[in-house]
Amino acid sequence: MNVPAEALPLAIGTALAIGALSVVLAPLLSDKASVDDKPTTPKAKKTNAEGTAVAALREIEFDKATGKLSDKDYDALRAMYTRAALAELRAADNLATVAAHAGGPVTDDMVEAAIRRAKNARHDCTVCGPRPEPDAVFCSSCGRYLAGNCASCGTPVELVGARFCVGCGEGLAAA
Repeated sequence: MNVPAEALPLAIGTALAIGALSVVLAPLLSDKASVDDKPTTPKAKKTNAEGTAVAALREIEFDKATGKLSDKDYDALRAMYTRAALAELRAADNLATVAAHAGGPVTDDMVEAAIRRAKNARHDCTVCGPRPEPDAVFCSSCGRYLAGNCASCGTPVELVGARFCVGCGEGLAAA
């Protein structure tokens, strides 16, 4: 059988097109779902050990980055969810610490005592709100000195937004 020379490239091209088409359509025609078929939207529910407030913080960060949230709404939601997330994370951390030290079952009184200790150790910035670092001296967002004592002389600093110690004059705000 003689095949004309002009028909050979056409036959090869047709075979390649059919092969490519089968590769492209195979996932669409198969009944089995792919292993990496995961929801990619930020609204997907978190089923891991993270709290819901932490997931909400991530979602509003995404919404702000994509322009779905105004600055005013973002600031209000961020303050609300930050407080809730800190409470969730501290409660979980304190519960684990109490359970480890107690060596026995954790009671409601132990949990309440741990939450009180966490609330007493918390530092709040007058501009940014609660800080996630329990031993923070400066706000990690704006650099303001958090109420407490001067690191140089130990004088109590109670003036909101103070930048210098009234006892020794040492600078309190981060540069």
